[in-house]
Amino acid sequence: MSAVLVRAAEPADFGAIARLTVAAYEADGQLKGEHGYERVLADVAGRATGGELLVAVDGTGQVVGSVLFVLPGTSYAELSGPGEAEFRMLAVDPTAQGQGAGAALVRACVDRAVELGCRAVVISARSFSAPAHRLYARLGFHRTPERDWSPVAGVDLIALRLDLTGQAPPA
Repeated sequence: MSAVLVRAAEPADFGAIARLTVAAYEADGQLKGEHGYERVLADVAGRATGGELLVAVDGTGQVVGSVLFVLPGTSYAELSGPGEAEFRMLAVDPTAQGQGAGAALVRACVDRAVELGCRAVVISARSFSAPAHRLYARLGFHRTPERDWSPVAGVDLIALRLDLTGQAPPA
């Protein structure tokens, strides 16, 4: 993949975002035994009202990934508290994984959190999602096991946090 550009999602992107998000979660085994989460992932228009929806596009302009950046107290925030930002539903098309789109989306969320003066970025990840864990560790996120949680029986989420103290806003 050539250089990845991260930009705000537009309504014209919603169909691609829905398809790639469901495909990515399914490929990672995150929809096995789930009851209804696929519908949540596919509801891109609803998600777009809950925060800042970003997309990664490849050199041809094709949407290859997306993420929702949220602040505490908003409808999609699950883990964040005062002074923290969070991102949700990070997904990269399975055919484009491993080529930098996921990292670019995470960095865009971190940059946005720094711009807003947040002290940290927190996220939840499935306990078994090894590729996600590697990405987050590489980008400096650390486990915060005291914040692990389970939204429904059989879905174990681990909490991760990136400390932003001392980071300057992006140029």
